Amino acid sequence: MSKHLSKNKSSLLAIPLGGLGEFGMNMMVLRYGDDIIVIDCGMMFPESELLGVDLVIPDITYLKQNREKVRAIILTHGHEDHIGALSYILRDVNVPVYGTRFTLALAKKRLEEAGLLDKVKLREVLPTRKAEIGPFEIEFIAVTHSTVDCVALAIRTPIGVVIHTGDFKIDQTPVDGAPFDLHAFARYGNEGVLALFSDSTNVERPGFTPSERVVVPRLEELCRMAPRKVVLSCFASSIHRIQQVIEIAQRVGRKVAFVGRSMVDNVEIAHSMDLIKIPDGMVVRPQDIRAFDPKKLIVLASGSQAEPMSSLSRIAVDSHRFVTVDENDSVILSARIIPGNDKAIFRMLDHMFRRRALVYYDNSAGTIHVSGHASQEEQKLVLQLVRPKYFIPVHGEYRQLFRHAALAHQLGVVSGEVLLIEDGQPIEFTAEGAYRTEPVTAGRVLVDSGSLEAIEEFVIRDRKHLSEDGVVVPIIAIDKHTGKVESTPEIVTRGFLPSENTQELVNGAREMVLRTVEQSNSEEKKDWGVIKEKIRVDLKKYINKHTSKRPMILPVILEI
Repeated sequence: MSKHLSKNKSSLLAIPLGGLGEFGMNMMVLRYGDDIIVIDCGMMFPESELLGVDLVIPDITYLKQNREKVRAIILTHGHEDHIGALSYILRDVNVPVYGTRFTLALAKKRLEEAGLLDKVKLREVLPTRKAEIGPFEIEFIAVTHSTVDCVALAIRTPIGVVIHTGDFKIDQTPVDGAPFDLHAFARYGNEGVLALFSDSTNVERPGFTPSERVVVPRLEELCRMAPRKVVLSCFASSIHRIQQVIEIAQRVGRKVAFVGRSMVDNVEIAHSMDLIKIPDGMVVRPQDIRAFDPKKLIVLASGSQAEPMSSLSRIAVDSHRFVTVDENDSVILSARIIPGNDKAIFRMLDHMFRRRALVYYDNSAGTIHVSGHASQEEQKLVLQLVRPKYFIPVHGEYRQLFRHAALAHQLGVVSGEVLLIEDGQPIEFTAEGAYRTEPVTAGRVLVDSGSLEAIEEFVIRDRKHLSEDGVVVPIIAIDKHTGKVESTPEIVTRGFLPSENTQELVNGAREMVLRTVEQSNSEEKKDWGVIKEKIRVDLKKYINKHTSKRPMILPVILEI
């Protein structure tokens, strides 16, 4: 496939701005002439080495340069890696947002928090219906995944049909009875499809991904056998999983309680839309959990990835307002351990084991979690139904894209070419063929949610941050066994501190750090991740209050 820049107006450009070469941050741009649509608008969480960064979103320089040509953002479903960047991107490119009912409800929540709700047009779509946007006619096709109301997109353009699967698996027995619309894929396949963009996440898994219902027997058995209360954590967007846990609770004679902001929000939204059915009298309020008979309770908590201040992390170190884990309580992690989060998750589970809880966290003893993404056989089925001229694997790190491309080659159903591309590499489709054209700017923009400002280049941001506000390093020696602070904390500062009251401020900061550590329980003191975060948060507030500065705070803990 040659590099080629066409002056031809009747060509379709597909430009990935995120999600090809990483997990998360999914965003694909389609452009025909002077009309652009954007598919999905995702974010991803930063790796731990990105200090002070709260989330990572795609670089949308290309969209800003072509602002007046962008017609709409179309969402395939409501996961963070598909909608999480909306409130940042709509500030720069305010266009209508299309999505299904539940997806838009989750998007509304984001926009409301960012104060953008009144300024953005939200357009609700239904599976099988079509929307016309400029030269694009888009049909929304129902697919199954680990949340509800998910769609694939069949986009009719003047030079052919493009299908984008979004995230999917083919669940033959979906919990809500809404099936994967294989017929629509087959219909387009028979008509002829120019290009298929398909989800590569689980390409390393042979066979089929099991149905969401497969988790029921084992979860029910664990809840029935549990000697005391059950604390179950899953993704807050796994509406089907939550529904099944509610039904299991009813069958085993237990009530349910929801803790964690995202869990409570999502359950409320889904319940108000009738996507979750909760029998009357089934729900225990968080503040009543302590007083409730533990043998009759299942607590659904968010924080399955051990995010530092999430409910489950706080429960693990006994600093949650309403929930404790006691001996013989059952803790069930009904979620995939996302690569990169494993250290933090296992550290959190260690705390549960220390409390002598019964902990279940992988599928070795019966299935307690199934993926929401297609395995190889389902990916093959979609390829065979669609039989596209060009196939472009999307959503995954390079090895997943590569293996998905290999799968397509092996099947031999792609009549033109399999195109392996990464973020920023446009493909131009014309009547003659498909060509790689000049790369566009793509990459990551790092966001510090404290300031709600995008950091174009985090190195520059850090340098600026350090040059203006400096760095403060609190150093604390803690006895690993007793959790006692062995000496007065040291406060090392560089490029920070006003000349007046310097000593006073440092002394105050020392006392603050001591107080934070002393007020933490022994479990927290043994978990450096939690204690560092607490020190960082408290010290940030203290320094900001006294100096209005925001230095970078890097707590160091010396184990003795």
